[in-house]
Amino acid sequence: MTEKTVSIEVRGAIAIVTLNRPESANTLNMQMGRDLAAAAIACEGNAAVRAVVLTGAGKHFCFGGDLRGMVAGGEAIEPYLRELTSHLHTAISHFVRMDAPVVAAVNGTAAGAGVGLVAMSDIALAGDGAKFSLAYTGVGLTPDGSTSFYLPRVVGLKRAVELILTNRVLTATEAEQWGLVNAVVPEAEVVTRAIEMAERLAAGPTHAFGESKRLLAQSMGALESHMALESQTIARQAASAEGREGIGAFLEKRKPKYG
Repeated sequence: MTEKTVSIEVRGAIAIVTLNRPESANTLNMQMGRDLAAAAIACEGNAAVRAVVLTGAGKHFCFGGDLRGMVAGGEAIEPYLRELTSHLHTAISHFVRMDAPVVAAVNGTAAGAGVGLVAMSDIALAGDGAKFSLAYTGVGLTPDGSTSFYLPRVVGLKRAVELILTNRVLTATEAEQWGLVNAVVPEAEVVTRAIEMAERLAAGPTHAFGESKRLLAQSMGALESHMALESQTIARQAASAEGREGIGAFLEKRKPKYG
């Protein structure tokens, strides 16, 4: 049986969803995409779950997509990415629209789609050593995981463009100042603090929270159709000469040559 790359631990009214590929910095491969979607659906379908904590096993939250997994399929990289992002985006849609508030506990680095998971969370806490980087254009790709939807709404358009085009790294303090996370806490306490926050939320009016979340999501526009566009764009870009060069250069630890 395939080992789950995303674990769910239910503690009373709290579900702790953990990205569980620590040996690969919790990069998203096809199995993790499927498992994350299944975890989101399971949390939404469990009436006993009144709040969710989302975190990463090991030293890091999530380094984004698994580039080695992407290139392993050779010419099939475009359909591979379309399928992978469909699972990831299904998970995000359920997390955003479920009644239970989602609290991200960001340990270590959040990069690429990992930033999207932080941005889509209802509340995000970061360890004081956490770092955030979009990283997509650094390997010739475009954003997915709702990052191009949420970032302009969370940090503002100019800052979102800066993060996407320059791939600059945000410290935890900067992420708080920019509004990407709600608070910075000691690294060793980030999951504990997130669970404490989730417990407080779990004692509240869950259905009112859910209706409020859906109102907010509706006010921001068509999330699902935007994520479908993200899927199409990153898949097409990965199959392009730029994408292949960017990914290849990253894996070979060399500077990419575009143009």
